[in-house]
Amino acid sequence: MTVIRIMVTVSQGKSLRPLVKRISVEDCEEREESGSSALLPQPFDFQPKEDSPLKLRFASLAIVLLALVAIPALAQNDIYDNGPTNGTTDGWTINFGFAVSDSFSVGPNTSVSGLNFAAWVEPGDTLQSAEVSITSSEFGGTSFFDQTVSFTQSGCVSNQYGFNVCTESSTFSGPTLNAGTYWLTLSNASTAAGDPVYWDENSGPSLASENSIGTVPSESFTLTGNGSTTPPPTTPEPSSILLLGSGLLGVAGVLRRKLF
Repeated sequence: MTVIRIMVTVSQGKSLRPLVKRISVEDCEEREESGSSALLPQPFDFQPKEDSPLKLRFASLAIVLLALVAIPALAQNDIYDNGPTNGTTDGWTINFGFAVSDSFSVGPNTSVSGLNFAAWVEPGDTLQSAEVSITSSEFGGTSFFDQTVSFTQSGCVSNQYGFNVCTESSTFSGPTLNAGTYWLTLSNASTAAGDPVYWDENSGPSLASENSIGTVPSESFTLTGNGSTTPPPTTPEPSSILLLGSGLLGVAGVLRRKLF
């Protein structure tokens, strides 16, 4: 019996291997006479599988997009920003009986839950707490919030007068305010060494007053919370993130078409 060896190459992923079928000459002649091709090599229908790492990349992209949409709902906005730290001009005492009050404006239904401000402190000293008040007018009027809150000190830089100019940060359960203008007052500050604390003057857009002399240039501070903002929020809006997400998905679709 004469045997014909027919080599059929089959692609399986990245590997290749020969497939051998043994067919006798007599079988071939019989099948030719009957018109059957059952013993002849049949086409191998190979469907390449999707690359599993690519699937993982698409899944990771979807998770990232969902996280981007969720972050704005959890993040806090800067509901009022009176400008950056100056640190080189002047500072106003907020302990030993002195107090400083700065105005700020918010939109409707705005919740206040945090405060960042710049303070001048003696080298090596640390602000521990201060009394924070939110009222309808400077040093008085209707009181919406009045508590002693703890602060975390960071980012200290020495200035030309020998003070450390530091960022003081605090979070607290503050009031929910209607649209309008209010006053933030800092007083009764306490440090680890008992030294004076000075609120950094930056001449921002707020009005300001010191309790012993009256009108002064305003100070650097940022109020955080949720609600309408003045100026606009620093957290990206959900619509902007969705636009970015749709663009990324479009790019992913193009890459998918090119790969397959």
